[in-house]
Amino acid sequence: MLTAIIVEDLLDAMELLKSDLKSKHPEIKIIDTAPSVVEAAKALRKEQPDILFLDIMLGDGTGFDVLEIFPELKSKIIFVTASDEYAIKAFKFAAIDYVLKPYSYEELDKAIARAKEQIQPSKERLNILKETLSAPEKKPNKISLHTLDKIIIVNLDDIVRCESDSNNTIFHLQDGRKVFVTKTLKYFADMLKPYDFLRIHQSHLVNLQCISAFIKTDGGYLMLKNGENVPVSVRKKAEIIEILDTMHR
Repeated sequence: MLTAIIVEDLLDAMELLKSDLKSKHPEIKIIDTAPSVVEAAKALRKEQPDILFLDIMLGDGTGFDVLEIFPELKSKIIFVTASDEYAIKAFKFAAIDYVLKPYSYEELDKAIARAKEQIQPSKERLNILKETLSAPEKKPNKISLHTLDKIIIVNLDDIVRCESDSNNTIFHLQDGRKVFVTKTLKYFADMLKPYDFLRIHQSHLVNLQCISAFIKTDGGYLMLKNGENVPVSVRKKAEIIEILDTMHR
């Protein structure tokens, strides 16, 4: 039997989650619920559950305030957040799992399965999540990358380019390191597009700040500041020329 505490400030949402857990996950016993940071702190002082369902936005603060009160918290955390593009972006940059309200049974099942297996997110990853959520319009400084066996945190400015490897992505960093990540190039192209990264080819995503020149011969390719050459697809040539013209004005 696993124990759980639900921290959720909307009564309807809390009751729904309680009901879903009781009917779909009888192996999880709800030992307490809390609608606020203060009440969550009281509940966690009494007993730390195996799983903590933690809403991000609470009436008297945020889920992060709860975590700061309990820096040594042993519970596995399932973050619950409203359907918000900025929140989704923040969780992706931090490589932290979340459940979107309103969720489906399937999403809840997956989140619980992941929580049973997961290691707690590091303080640095939680900081990335917190900073990206608190300043949604600002370019994030760091990104967490899920490799096969660990999570690596890198500065966004240290990424030179990303290269597709079937359904995976290879990150090429300024110091020459390569990081193999188990997500598609499209996933990162969508995520990084607002931050001066451009998909220049089916297999290549490039940091615009790392481009040295566009060479029009040999089918067209980019010379990067680290000496690498990267091909440009025919349909992307006009866009590349326009962007580079704008950057050098």
